[in-house]
Amino acid sequence: MRFILIFLASGMLSPTAGYAHSDCAKAKCEETMQKIEKIQAQMRQGYTRAKGEKMEAELRSLRAIRSKRCR
Repeated sequence: MRFILIFLASGMLSPTAGYAHSDCAKAKCEETMQKIEKIQAQMRQGYTRAKGEKMEAELRSLRAIRSKRCR
């Protein structure tokens, strides 16, 4: 009985409990996708070797984040 009361008190049975997290995850996913698109646009403009290596490293990082967040 205590478990049920604690569960209810924590709001886990609220019909909107999962939506806030979902919206946040969707926003983070969109933000990551926009960053990837921005870097890809910069790469189409041309760049030096050092700048290219930096952008490639950033893309790898963002793609790893995208694979975790965006499902």
